[in-house]
Amino acid sequence: MTKTPVLILGARSDIGLAVAHAFAAQGHPVQLAARRADTLGAEKTDLELRHGVPVSLHDFDALALEDHEGFADALPELPGIAVCAVGYMGDQAESEQTPYQAAQVLRSNFEGPASILAVLANRFEQRGTGTLVGISSVAGERGRASNYVYGSAKAGFTAFLSGLRNRLARKGVHVVTVLPGFVATQMTEGMDLPAKLTAQPEEVAKAITAAASKGRNVVYVRPVWQLIMLIIRNIPEAIFKKTSI
Repeated sequence: MTKTPVLILGARSDIGLAVAHAFAAQGHPVQLAARRADTLGAEKTDLELRHGVPVSLHDFDALALEDHEGFADALPELPGIAVCAVGYMGDQAESEQTPYQAAQVLRSNFEGPASILAVLANRFEQRGTGTLVGISSVAGERGRASNYVYGSAKAGFTAFLSGLRNRLARKGVHVVTVLPGFVATQMTEGMDLPAKLTAQPEEVAKAITAAASKGRNVVYVRPVWQLIMLIIRNIPEAIFKKTSI
């Protein structure tokens, strides 16, 4: 049985590549989309040789909203599954002092991902099938002083995915929200992360492939984060504003 193609948006990232390998291992053709996609030749060859599936490269800039319609139209085949692994943490202190940097974080984590998934959603809805996966963050569940610019963008993206899921639930299109918590990637390199709360990119990929096949809606990659965020969300504001978590 021929497997449907899987589009990876933000395919240069550690999580994006891990997701590509996970779906390729299941026999899915893979479409890798990223800026300067022609530099992903080694990754393309590795996927093809290791998993025996066709892999194509596609230039994609999440912040070039005006190009998103054309990007979708230029794909050799509309994918059955699209995974958005686009993201940019930035630096909270820099975002506080530099509006341009804050805007880059907001656009990279909300505006760009929401735009391309909206474009694909319309095409999936017209076709009547498909799965859209957005990688958000537990950081979006409550604003904290340490990362509220990044967290607010992820909060917006989580709300967008929830609304998209509600809209498309009766149209044959499945929308998955993935909340990884800490992940050991280049983006978090140098950060002192607790090992028991930190997932590997391959764990995120496994959670995504399982959610896509089982029809899950909201996925905490490590279930302990669901409890942690439940507690954080319910700390009274008078107490919460005095914390430094």
